[in-house]
Amino acid sequence: MKINETREKILSVADRLFGRFGFQKTSMDEIAKIARKAKGSLYYHFPSKEDLFREVVQNEMVEIKSKLSAVVSNSELSAEGKLKKYMLTRLEVMQYVTNYHETIQSGEIDHFEFMGDIRSGFDVWEKQRLISIINEGVEREEFHIELNTEVLSEMFIMIMKGLEIPFFIQGKYREYLPHIDGMANIIIKGMK
Repeated sequence: MKINETREKILSVADRLFGRFGFQKTSMDEIAKIARKAKGSLYYHFPSKEDLFREVVQNEMVEIKSKLSAVVSNSELSAEGKLKKYMLTRLEVMQYVTNYHETIQSGEIDHFEFMGDIRSGFDVWEKQRLISIINEGVEREEFHIELNTEVLSEMFIMIMKGLEIPFFIQGKYREYLPHIDGMANIIIKGMK
């Protein structure tokens, strides 16, 4: 097996195990066993469990960003349509990123600096995308807002982040799924 294939196999197994058991309860021994790799092979690619977890979460972030970027760049949608689709897509994709969820929970892994880096990096990335949608809406006269777009984008992020714990950590996403569209409409109508 080639070096890249070995690395990808380790990441795939780690993703599943971290997602199922969490960071604390997943050991490098277990990852090596399931991946059918020598433990030394794991440490060749990832010097520590934290480095491996960081890579797993960053891969999830790439997937999230890819799906959200597709919404932002969709020229067939109005700014209002983009904002609504962005919110719905974000909530939908967040239900599948179980390792990222661990970064939003308080707990023993909060002391790892990379957790804050991952969260804040995503916040900066997301804020830029939302500002571009809001500015597009203002330019097209879809949105009539008196707030600074930077502040508005931060508030939008706070709303979406506020939903993450009840929806995904407490498992209420499916229960509230039928009401998400209505909630998105209320938020967006406020901007009009």
